[in-house]
Amino acid sequence: MRIGVLALQGDVREHLASLTALGVDTLTVRRPSELERCDGLVIPGGESTTIAKLARNFELLEPLRARIKGGMPAFGTCAGMILLADRIVDGTAGQETIGGLDITVRRNAFGRQVDSFEDDLDVQGLEEPVHAFFIRAPWVEETGPEVEVLATSKGHPVAVRQGHLLATSFHPEVGADARMHAVFVAMVAAR
Repeated sequence: MRIGVLALQGDVREHLASLTALGVDTLTVRRPSELERCDGLVIPGGESTTIAKLARNFELLEPLRARIKGGMPAFGTCAGMILLADRIVDGTAGQETIGGLDITVRRNAFGRQVDSFEDDLDVQGLEEPVHAFFIRAPWVEETGPEVEVLATSKGHPVAVRQGHLLATSFHPEVGADARMHAVFVAMVAAR
């Protein structure tokens, strides 16, 4: 099993470190040929419009869409959640996503950089709370019928799953808790 981390912008090293700590074979993904070698993909936080533009420039956007539509497991964190969303509120004009996750997400919903915060979340399927870091984080405004809400913060969904797709508003790669990555690794292993 090999899990890639989309390496166009964002917390690439931190995600690689979390996955490596779990004993996973990893690689960075910047080209379609690297994407083809992945059994699963992490789409990190960063700036969603920048990541989408770079994916288009690197001729990676359509291959990403095809792999995800074809069932490749993907885990989007913060901006990665936005990129997996089918619908965006407060996006930039013409903002593109990879899509696949039947949610409407609001960009920067919890506020600006100065409004960043931490929260202890009860995550469905995990025994102990997850200490979550929210940095210019989105939240989920609406979910489709097949989307499972795994955690909420301040009354809004912040962790969701739909089949082979997992997404969090927060940054699980920050800190020493790799349990959200372990959930994703288990999803990839089950495929």
